Amino acid sequence: MSGDLPLNINIKEPRWDQSTFVGRANHFFTVTDPRNILLTNEQLENARKIVHDYRHGVIPPGLTENELWKAKYIYDSAFHPDTGEKMILIGRMSAQVPMNMTITGCMMTFYRTTPAVVFWQWINQSFNAVVNYTNRSGDAPLTVKELGTAYVSATTGAVATALGLNALTKHVSPLIGRFVPFAAVAAANCINIPLMRQRELKVGIPVTDENGVRLGDSTNAAKQAITQVVISRILMAAPGMAIPPFIMNTLEKKAFLKRFPWMSAPIQVTLVVLVSTLACGITLSFIPCPSSMSVSSLEAELQASIQENHPELRRVYFNKGL
Repeated sequence: MSGDLPLNINIKEPRWDQSTFVGRANHFFTVTDPRNILLTNEQLENARKIVHDYRHGVIPPGLTENELWKAKYIYDSAFHPDTGEKMILIGRMSAQVPMNMTITGCMMTFYRTTPAVVFWQWINQSFNAVVNYTNRSGDAPLTVKELGTAYVSATTGAVATALGLNALTKHVSPLIGRFVPFAAVAAANCINIPLMRQRELKVGIPVTDENGVRLGDSTNAAKQAITQVVISRILMAAPGMAIPPFIMNTLEKKAFLKRFPWMSAPIQVTLVVLVSTLACGITLSFIPCPSSMSVSSLEAELQASIQENHPELRRVYFNKGL
């Protein structure tokens, strides 16, 4: 059954040209749109049905191209690109802005005491662990033991980093102290992401040709993917955690916040919201997705297999995760 819509629209790829920064920005602003977390299960399942039917040559009567792309992006926002499973709600990229604005605002407001640092770093790294697992690359699942070990190691490392940095900055200016949460988050990302995605480093992630045909699994691609995600996550956190401290440091010297100190937290969260809303989509756009690497950078065995079966191939592609 088919309608007026052509069957040659490639909805496996983003709607916009991913070779340009503007194209990637349009794509990621759509993927990270916070309104997607308000969609019901019925709306998500309807989007999945439209996407799956279209891929099999079935077009619902009256479906327009814009409706098809809308369904594709709803589908992408809630279902894992490699496994097809529905992702945990708070782990979806569309939950990044509302979740991060709350946690980041609290980390940057309550950073002066050890209990507050421990609590909010634990909350943040627990959230990050969920996000990192939800947005992993590949279809090789972590065992419960591996998942538990990764979570405990990542959160412990993050809390220890924050406490260590806090201790080092007790005798410096208050402005420097305000950057402790960002430094801790940056350091913790370097711990949390590789640990939560350790299985990819052991068994590799799928690599494909430019048409999406799977060629094998590569640990070298996994290393590049995880490195790129660590960098993009630090860049994502930087604006929301680096700009507000300068503003808050100035505001807290003014009479208004001295008279109403309870306004500090809502003002800080508001600043984080404004900055993070723009930062999330923009920073994800710096690194092309899907990522690619030359065949010569792959493991020797996989190189040999590709050269034997696809001698003309020079680059392979992979989902780096988000």
